[in-house]
Amino acid sequence: QVQLVESGGGLVQAGGPLRLSCAASGRVFSRHNMGWFRQAPGKERELVANIGWRSPDTTYADSVKGRFPISRDNTINTLYLQMNSLKTEDTAVYYCAASARNEFLVSLVTPTTYDYWGQGTQVIVSS
Repeated sequence: QVQLVESGGGLVQAGGPLRLSCAASGRVFSRHNMGWFRQAPGKERELVANIGWRSPDTTYADSVKGRFPISRDNTINTLYLQMNSLKTEDTAVYYCAASARNEFLVSLVTPTTYDYWGQGTQVIVSS
């Protein structure tokens, strides 16, 4: 089992930054591919970015490429999402997720390919 707890969400003005963290406990974090998803009201949950257990392999949604670098620190079992130049359309609940699948990151894009989830953290971007 992997337990995931997100933090760092909140209210921020458009153009500003915010950093999300995801603390993991349980089974070996460093052996899981990790991802950040988001879900806006009335929309499906979508992948924002993911990172291999042997970083620096990463993939990004086109909508956040160049703005939201994903990183991880396996020494402290923590996943990060640095969100820069935020837009109102980035408003959503953000979830971190862990996948034990031994697959390429480009295959780990749907929620069903992840095994463990955090409870989510709300991000609201005001104009």
